[in-house]
Amino acid sequence: MEKLLNEISTCCQPAYDISCDINIEINIPSNLQRCSSLHFPNITESDLLRHFTNLSRNNYALSTTFYPLGSCTMKHNPLISEQVARHYRFNQIHPYQDELTIQGNLEIMYKLEQDLCAISGMDYFTLQPAAGAHGELTGLLIIAKYFETIKQKRTTVIIPDSAHGTNPSSAMLAGFNVITLDSTHDGQINIDKLKQLLNENVAAIMLTVPNTLGVFEKNILTITELAHNNGTIMYYDGANLNAIVGIIKPGDLGFDIMHINLHKTFAAPHGGGGPGSGPVGVKKFLEPFLPIPRIINNKTHFVFNYEKHQSIGKIKAFFGNFPVILKSYVYIKLLGAEGLINSTKQAVLNANYMLAKLRDNIDVPGGHKCLHEFVLSLKSILKNGVKTVDVAKRLLDYGYYAPTIYFPLIVEESIMMEPTETESKQTLDKFIEIFKIIIFKEMLDESDKIKCAPHTTIVRRLDEVIAARNPVLRW
Repeated sequence: MEKLLNEISTCCQPAYDISCDINIEINIPSNLQRCSSLHFPNITESDLLRHFTNLSRNNYALSTTFYPLGSCTMKHNPLISEQVARHYRFNQIHPYQDELTIQGNLEIMYKLEQDLCAISGMDYFTLQPAAGAHGELTGLLIIAKYFETIKQKRTTVIIPDSAHGTNPSSAMLAGFNVITLDSTHDGQINIDKLKQLLNENVAAIMLTVPNTLGVFEKNILTITELAHNNGTIMYYDGANLNAIVGIIKPGDLGFDIMHINLHKTFAAPHGGGGPGSGPVGVKKFLEPFLPIPRIINNKTHFVFNYEKHQSIGKIKAFFGNFPVILKSYVYIKLLGAEGLINSTKQAVLNANYMLAKLRDNIDVPGGHKCLHEFVLSLKSILKNGVKTVDVAKRLLDYGYYAPTIYFPLIVEESIMMEPTETESKQTLDKFIEIFKIIIFKEMLDESDKIKCAPHTTIVRRLDEVIAARNPVLRW
């Protein structure tokens, strides 16, 4: 780790020293200046430390508890990634500096694009999008520009009913109509229905592989062939890419364009609305439409290329969420090809272990095997008025963050779990034990306790409708 940190630090030295103090004269108008002295509380350092430590304990984080949030991949973030991102040679650089003074940054971004191409099977990448949904919108704008360029008016995007909720939203924002494709009973794409929907108006099919049930799409090669024979572009939603990294590439499956959630697949922090990063990769025929600027290696140094006349333009201020890009770059370099493969295998093993321990008494819509995550339906076992949301809230009392519930929408009383690759067998066993106690013992003997949970958190159960419509944003 120390070797990697030194290598990156050396690589990214700026052309001049930016670590020195800078004296800046600040002229504040008199009417905006304070006219009374500041009054700080007279407390000890120990009290101050305890105050902020106790505040941190009121939240849930991977540093304190298991976080089995399905579909969101709440995985451990290596501390070395944080160290690199906070290094002064990075955090004192300004995005408006001359290109010659940020060659290290440009080199890292250029190399990360190459790494993502190798991992995904795409030919080119842009790092500009700031999140997965932003990547979706970027990809769909590229698709729209492509068909405009070849003078085809295609107005429709096909999206399965098991898709992430942002898929149809992104498609509509990009100006497309959305057709929902029904899934089969096991969550797979209905091939017969797809054949009926494909026509000259279909611009793209958006798929997540594996899907939101944690199941690999067994007919994916047939689907991509049908799409391409229709002149339709295949879009890969990379939300679940962490289930197949190093095992198979979306580009080899026939996908033409995709986004990757760096903040899920490659261990940059995720949650709380950000920060995120959703790079978009494309096959060669879509490269002219990528956002500008593009980073070019001209043999002597790296430069920004704005001369892309078919580009959809710039889709984010500056050049992407650079701290997240840094963290993911470190993660990929730290693990290497073999490490990424092992990480994927461990994530799949952990998920299947949990599923095997739970599936005997609970319905599993996706079958008895999964990839990195799985979905259970509690509908047939819920008793005494207890609902899935109650089970999830009760887990908070035992110190676990609640799994994803009521998603995907095609499964009634659903609960989705993703243990990730970094959790130990002991952690998984303890969680499984508690989960079974709640749904098989407390539900029968203490159902009111579950329905009123949580009991131990600093904030008790909220009215979710009121909280969403009238949020209280301060104490």
